[in-house]
Amino acid sequence: MDIATDMPPDAGDRRPRTDRPCSDETIPLLSARQLTGNPETMAAATLSHDGGPDSLWVGNEIIRTYAGDGARQALTDLRALVGRCPTVVVSSGAGVGDRHRFAVTPGPRLGDDSVRVSCGATSASGTLTCDSLLVRVGAALVAVQEEGNKPGDGDYLTQVAEAAVRRYQATGS
Repeated sequence: MDIATDMPPDAGDRRPRTDRPCSDETIPLLSARQLTGNPETMAAATLSHDGGPDSLWVGNEIIRTYAGDGARQALTDLRALVGRCPTVVVSSGAGVGDRHRFAVTPGPRLGDDSVRVSCGATSASGTLTCDSLLVRVGAALVAVQEEGNKPGDGDYLTQVAEAAVRRYQATGS
């Protein structure tokens, strides 16, 4: 597994508004690439695994720690937003007409709470997945996200999430 450091932006105080239509702007929140709330600390790494000539898995691991109930609120906001906006059709910029689908299901029994966000993007050139597992451990969220893998690719998501949660519980990082 190769590792490269990366620090994606978060959504900050931008809470999902229930009075706005689902749009291109909500895709980073729907896919769990960004979360609501202001984490006190964030650390991230990009991971890749070359499984052979036709098999490359790429993902991110992000750890966010929050004050108070921030981690729990971020998961609550995510569940509510995906429930309200399970499908978004890109209406501007590159990818006009591409269809993004989202679903939240329970994640593996790790930490205090966990969710799996299933994400698929369909365009004229095919379908890619960008699934994520988010695990709350106290005031922290450990997230592992796949990056544009083909449907049916080897599912390293759960294995990487289990290792990330064990490491966080043992070391706090």
